[in-house]
Amino acid sequence: MLKVADEGRARRDRCAPGRGHRFSGTDQAGSLLSVPRLSEVIAALENLWPAERAESWDAVGTVVGDPEQEVTRVLFAVDPVQEIVDEAVELGAGLIVTHHPLYLRGTTTVAASHFKGRVVHTLIKNDIALHVAHTNADTADPGVSDALAGALDLRVVRPLVPDPSDPHGRRGLGRVCELDHPLPLRELAARAAARLPATAQGIRVAGDPDATIRTVAVSGGSGDSLFDQVRAAGVDAFLTADLRHHPASEAVLQSPLALLDAAHWATEWPWCELAATQLDEISDRHGWDLRVHVSKTVTDPWTSHSPSPGAPN
Repeated sequence: MLKVADEGRARRDRCAPGRGHRFSGTDQAGSLLSVPRLSEVIAALENLWPAERAESWDAVGTVVGDPEQEVTRVLFAVDPVQEIVDEAVELGAGLIVTHHPLYLRGTTTVAASHFKGRVVHTLIKNDIALHVAHTNADTADPGVSDALAGALDLRVVRPLVPDPSDPHGRRGLGRVCELDHPLPLRELAARAAARLPATAQGIRVAGDPDATIRTVAVSGGSGDSLFDQVRAAGVDAFLTADLRHHPASEAVLQSPLALLDAAHWATEWPWCELAATQLDEISDRHGWDLRVHVSKTVTDPWTSHSPSPGAPN
């Protein structure tokens, strides 16, 4: 999907898994590989996605985990749901890193009678930590929208909504991108459908299928709050997720802007590959005996799609 992800997979394939030893393996040069503690891995993740860069309403950081426990396997996923936790148990992972928070609005109970409580119980019983990077990963450099752009072979030009605290102008929400060569909207949509993970929704499109697309704004996750910034960017198309009827209708009536609406999960999954590659690189630098995995379990809530007879294709 991403060149950087392919390189990361190659590194993950040659990392030797190990458990229960402070020094458990050797690399190709014969030097000892050390098993990191959770606190060391979390410090590396916090350096990539500092918690203070998350939105004030967000819930990021470590949810479950003993800082002193050793970690030899890490699993990246979009959603902290039971399927992912069960996958981590089977894998023998000591840490799950997800994009979405487990408790975004807080809770008064973690009883196993509730589905989120069952997640917490499973994590603790199996010594698995959970760490969340959400809006702090959205605006990172590189971040969620960089990974989305990379999956579609788009060249990132600048952030759609720059982070005013970044003097280099690289961090921020969304990305403004260019194609290597112009494409009809129908071909860009087909590329998105082929390159992003398959979902029941696929790609919904608004606009003239034959319109020529040269520039694209992308934003992983829900993006219909960004229409003002998208129009100001002067792009030909906007690819995001969770577009609602009224904002989308008003957007296409105000301008010839084309819209591509993908599944929320699908637009954020490429970040898991990017993030795993980043942790791989950190592991290599530190000489850690750490195996990094990306879940391919589809946690998009929509499971099937029945097209309306006679609907436009």
